[in-house]
Amino acid sequence: MPAEHIVKSYDEELTRLGNVIVEMGGLAESQLSSAIDAVAKRDSTLAASVVEADAQVDELQRELDNLAIRLLALRQPVAQDLREIFAATKIAADLERICDYAANVAKRSIALAQTPPIQPVHALPRMGTLALALVKDVIDAYVERNADKALEVWRRDEELDEMYSSLFREFLTYMMEDPRNIGACTHLLFMAKNIERIGDHATNIAEDLYYLVHGTPLTEVRPKGDKSSLEVVAPDRTAR
Repeated sequence: MPAEHIVKSYDEELTRLGNVIVEMGGLAESQLSSAIDAVAKRDSTLAASVVEADAQVDELQRELDNLAIRLLALRQPVAQDLREIFAATKIAADLERICDYAANVAKRSIALAQTPPIQPVHALPRMGTLALALVKDVIDAYVERNADKALEVWRRDEELDEMYSSLFREFLTYMMEDPRNIGACTHLLFMAKNIERIGDHATNIAEDLYYLVHGTPLTEVRPKGDKSSLEVVAPDRTAR
């Protein structure tokens, strides 16, 4: 955290800024965890609670934006303080999007629960668990101001991308093998993409934290393992 200032209220406002980020991060973790459970357990009631709770995150982001504007207008921050405020507004936006994607997964899980269970659905919670670990670890890195831990999250996103590409192929194959799977697999495809995007937002947060700690942007090229846009899955002509 920044060094103490002569004006105590300034320190209190900066502390509140960080606390809001941590609170939003905790909500993002719980929302995603509940959305994953809703898919695995076909629990529409739990899914509905995830959708309803999304408004709480939006309210926190509005609070943070107002606080950041106040700090910029009244305190005229420089150096580390300015980076704290700049990073907080960007991180809050990413956390809000993570919660939106968790809500999207929950919404589709309600529709998915109305269809007969299919085998590929079991792969989605595994992908969600990996995304949840990325979100948790990057929030821990923010609390600790640990740029090395953030960099680990940044690199691990490639594993999530590769898992998404694998599921993309699997879902398409199931749809081609039996048209009755198209409805359920379409929902699963969108849900998997939502989870993949959650990983991207976690890496955004990692980059912002790296900048916050070091004062310079991360210059490495972000590793990407998502090859779904290049996938061509041919139907099995021998199947009858």
